[in-house]
Amino acid sequence: MILNVFSCKKDDNPIKFPRGTFPDSTIILTGINSQYDDYNMDLHQLLDYALIIFSSNRISTGEHFDLVQGVISYFFNQTTGDFGVESEMTQNAFITKLISAANTDGDDLGPYTLFSPADGYEYLLYSSQSAEGDLDFNYLRNQPVTGASQPAILGPYPVKLLNTGSDDAYISFDTNQDSVYFSSDTEGNFDIYIKTRPAETTISEWFDGDYSASQKADSINSSGNDKCPFVFRKYLVFASDRPGGFGGFDLYYSVFRKGKWSSPVNFGPDINTTDNEYRPVLGSQEDFTNNFMIFSSDRPGGKGRFDLYMRGITFPER
Repeated sequence: MILNVFSCKKDDNPIKFPRGTFPDSTIILTGINSQYDDYNMDLHQLLDYALIIFSSNRISTGEHFDLVQGVISYFFNQTTGDFGVESEMTQNAFITKLISAANTDGDDLGPYTLFSPADGYEYLLYSSQSAEGDLDFNYLRNQPVTGASQPAILGPYPVKLLNTGSDDAYISFDTNQDSVYFSSDTEGNFDIYIKTRPAETTISEWFDGDYSASQKADSINSSGNDKCPFVFRKYLVFASDRPGGFGGFDLYYSVFRKGKWSSPVNFGPDINTTDNEYRPVLGSQEDFTNNFMIFSSDRPGGKGRFDLYMRGITFPER
């Protein structure tokens, strides 16, 4: 009887961990991976419940890539410090409508979503295979979804400003949406390019303008292929098969300091393997002490070829 009373006594302060921490171990997102290639993910919103859009060739049984959707949910126990994550495929009605407007009979890759306060539209940016066989940027836009509303989807429209006769893919804006980063193999290998948006133009007006050459991102590119840039606050993460890595494509990061990007740093063997790591995406949650990164890899142990993984990231303070 004494034992029962003692075991039911409430802790005066059950919260031992006021803020969560994304674990520094790599978690395979089993619920959304398949026996096919699953990669090129974008977070549709950054919460403890995250709708995602990513590229997969599961629908065509390996023939070509389409945009598909899923959901990632995670939790942190403030008493025990335990972290958990679940993932599953989903059929959100509006996202189904959105990706149906984007998908073609060829490859559709590198989805990226954003809301632009300049014109009040949500954008879905991605690359599709053209009639000539190269990848070109396209965009869709819509008024924000509110409640059960199904706003009209405008597009797809080509991004005339950026498209070349080569492969152009993996677009990302900086925090202020005044610069866009992307990768292109217009000079042979893939390099990361940057273009600055004039403040007086909306994103759609800018994209619809005539083509003009972009400049290579400073301090980032190498003699190898540098791809999949993703900018999050003062950090840029990307994939590269440059010399000195662990094998295949590795993931790197750079920090924006004093008006320029620092020399890239390899994430190291805790993230990179002798196989390929690809298309990293950073996110955060205000109640957590660190960031998280979702990326794809064809390392052993997954469901298929490329699978999606999640991991906590703490950048060094320097």
